[in-house]
Amino acid sequence: MKKTFLSIILAVCTLGAVADEGMWMLNNIDPRTAQVMKSLGLQLTPQQLYNPDGRSLKDAVIDLCDFCSGVVVSPDGLFLTNHHCGYQAIQALSTPKDDILKNGFVARKRSKERPAPGYFVRFLVKTEDCTADVIAQLDSIATAQKDTLSRAQVEALYADGICTRMERRFEKANPGMECRVATYYNGNAYYVSYYKVYRDVRLVFTATETLGKFGGDTDNWMWPRQTCDFSMFRIYADKNGNPAEYSPDNVPLKTPGYAPVSLEGYTPGDYCMTIGYPGSTDRYLSSWGIYERTTASNQAVIDVRTAKQNVWRRWMDSDRSIAIKYSSKWARSSNYWKNSIGMNKAVQDLDVVGQKRNTEQAITNWINTPETGEGTDRLARFGNVLPSLEKAYADRYGIVAAATYFRETFFSGIEIGKAASIITRMPQDASPDEASQRHESLQAFYKDYDARIDQETTAALLELYRQKVGSEYLPTIYNIIDSLYGGDCKAYSRDLFAKTCLLDTTCVGKVLRDSTLRDTDPVMVAYDSILQMWSLMSARARKASITIEHNERLLTQALLEMEQECPHYSDANFTMRLSYGNIQDYTANGTHYNYFTDSQSLLDKAAQQDKISDYRLEPRIVSLLKQGKFQPYADKTTGKMQLCFLSNNDITGGNSGSPMFDGKGRVIGLAFDGNWEAMAGDISFDPTLQRCIGVDIRFVMWVIDRWGGARSLVRELCR
Repeated sequence: MKKTFLSIILAVCTLGAVADEGMWMLNNIDPRTAQVMKSLGLQLTPQQLYNPDGRSLKDAVIDLCDFCSGVVVSPDGLFLTNHHCGYQAIQALSTPKDDILKNGFVARKRSKERPAPGYFVRFLVKTEDCTADVIAQLDSIATAQKDTLSRAQVEALYADGICTRMERRFEKANPGMECRVATYYNGNAYYVSYYKVYRDVRLVFTATETLGKFGGDTDNWMWPRQTCDFSMFRIYADKNGNPAEYSPDNVPLKTPGYAPVSLEGYTPGDYCMTIGYPGSTDRYLSSWGIYERTTASNQAVIDVRTAKQNVWRRWMDSDRSIAIKYSSKWARSSNYWKNSIGMNKAVQDLDVVGQKRNTEQAITNWINTPETGEGTDRLARFGNVLPSLEKAYADRYGIVAAATYFRETFFSGIEIGKAASIITRMPQDASPDEASQRHESLQAFYKDYDARIDQETTAALLELYRQKVGSEYLPTIYNIIDSLYGGDCKAYSRDLFAKTCLLDTTCVGKVLRDSTLRDTDPVMVAYDSILQMWSLMSARARKASITIEHNERLLTQALLEMEQECPHYSDANFTMRLSYGNIQDYTANGTHYNYFTDSQSLLDKAAQQDKISDYRLEPRIVSLLKQGKFQPYADKTTGKMQLCFLSNNDITGGNSGSPMFDGKGRVIGLAFDGNWEAMAGDISFDPTLQRCIGVDIRFVMWVIDRWGGARSLVRELCR
């Protein structure tokens, strides 16, 4: 049966695909799929897209820090990504006196390029199928443990460990490579990807925050857009071109596999392709899983982050130094907050749960249809899958909602817990090196931390959590709040921050000198209470979660067997994927949206900046736009300076910064967002609505040239 399923996967991956839907593995493009892409306008062969033994387009695409994508655009390691992908580095390099987040930054010499703390890039070398190896090991364990563990338990307990050991084995056999084994098709297939990782990354160019984040939360996930969402970095290596930690002796990486930029533009119907690292989709998820995600998980995210961001916003608006400290954290928090709001709305508006139930009914009919010829009985293999999922999701629904409120409150919302985590993991007899490591970790944490904000946030979130979850999920700190503070979360929070030693790095020495602080410091007492409750909640959800994971895998397997003549791609898992389609407009709710925006639309929004702060734009930028000197970057067909554009490419989080290529493999833009009407896209793709929003490379070049005056960078990009 396993052999049969693997052959199905192979057959599925080699069929032609719907032009606008799909996150396809580059190493599984067969002649028929290539023909579909060619008919749409691609002029490259599959080997020119992916070639593990020679140069190909994949070599220009990077995984940036495991949360974004990017594209190398020069032979000297220069790469482009989104402004919001570079935001963390830009923020870290900003100070009130040198506020490059606000004012932008241009390195006119390579000696002026600034090291980006914590940033790294991964280049994919090759991807190989290792499914048979993983399945064989799981089978062996299942046989040995057949009297004590179910197959579902074996998968839950051992699959990750098997993959980790395989990664170490592959790395030992391939010195200098980082290897990652990932699961595809909900655990039905496994592939190993080999990477080269470079950790000396330097900031080269960023425009002002008003350009890079134009529209802010007002326009996030919306169309039309005018955001110049890009930043520019350079990769450095040692003198032999090998990965190396930062050193002033390092040199720009020589990258023959770079992608040229194109100023030719595009018209409706033109071929458009993204290659990047989409993070996570759940398009095989059952109807019960979708319901749980939207009504339990997403709603908790919305509630907690709304309360947290209300506190943060007041402080950020009142003090620029706080705005700098919290800008990156705000961006991460608000992005998924609005995503959750949009997803819930789209799932309801498009009746995604109803659509999924129709699919599940079709699967049920297929399971109950007598088979002809030889083969394992479908009813025996899949007959209990849907009933098991329905029951398991019902069993864990309440705990998932509570756990999401818990995680968002205590792990993502109340920040001081991070300091407690760093300290409690430090041995009481820590060596000087261990103490120094904790000191450095705390130093990085406190750099972007304000205890006054955290105190107010803590009070607000503790009260919200009590309102939203059952009493059985209240950590024991609520006993303290009720008995000593009369249930007043504000009073408790005020005392918590007044009496803790965890407000600066001196806490390392204090705890090492006085071990009783681990049991008496109020923050560490609270943190211990939180961990105990989290352990209890995790244990309560474990049985249902194991059942769900196993049966979601079987449901995916059943669907792929039922539709084995149709193309199916694996859900996104932050491995390199390709999406192909066309430049395309759309109509939603009776309104037609054009496929591009222009400079006048940016000026029109900037004229509203007195009423909408997200539309603020510096006078110099407004002046440059009004001058209208856009050549050679203006579109040759429309004569306009085009800013952002739409394609029907399939994207999700992680695709941010992905290059958008034309049919010749030239960069025409950078993907940075999706549209509001299709926010259910991570669960269900709607070809009539779902669009990828990209910033036009000509807008990027105009900003580099006219605003930045960086002619040397223009020449490097256009060589």
